Amino acid sequence: MSSDTTHLLSERRALLEAMLVHVPFDGWSHKALAMAARDCGFDAGLVSRAFPDGAVAVLDFWVAETDAAMLRALESRDLAAMRVPERVRTAILTRLELVAPHREAVRRALNLEALPQHAPRALKQLYRTVDAIWYAAGDTATDFNFYTKRLMLAGVYSATLLRWLDDKSEGFTATAGFLDRRLADVMRIEKAKGRLRRFTDRLAPRGFRRA
Repeated sequence: MSSDTTHLLSERRALLEAMLVHVPFDGWSHKALAMAARDCGFDAGLVSRAFPDGAVAVLDFWVAETDAAMLRALESRDLAAMRVPERVRTAILTRLELVAPHREAVRRALNLEALPQHAPRALKQLYRTVDAIWYAAGDTATDFNFYTKRLMLAGVYSATLLRWLDDKSEGFTATAGFLDRRLADVMRIEKAKGRLRRFTDRLAPRGFRRA
């Protein structure tokens, strides 16, 4: 974020909140941003300084703001008393709770970012979100596991998000059950990988075993 957009943080937040009202009808579009600016009483010059890349930049800002809100919300939870899968589960469900009032805006965002020209931006957003979740879960990996954990969680989170979009159950209990099953699948894979590593260590010549 540039120093100019940092200075305009309150204006950026105001535009985001106003735009979320229009996104369900007009998507993450220039039209929705223009109507948000009208609602806030901001001129075009201020909007351009706040979001030089236009409406897609507002979406990027929303994702970042929600990630930060998730981390703040998790500070009040006793994550240290939980096992890692439960910490991840809590973080994902907390994030979904935060965007629940704007479920159609999430749907519109996924539709927009399914377009090829927006794929790089979508991947960066997804990476930042799963990285924030692992950070909250206390992950300290610095080796290859750092990347494999985030890749695996990206799949779990993305699948859960799609399930949540069509969840009509009370309190999104169907989504929570779906997430539990995906996390259980991941744990089974991790246990199988661990057994395989131990097996190959026993087979490998002493000089070739991992340090």
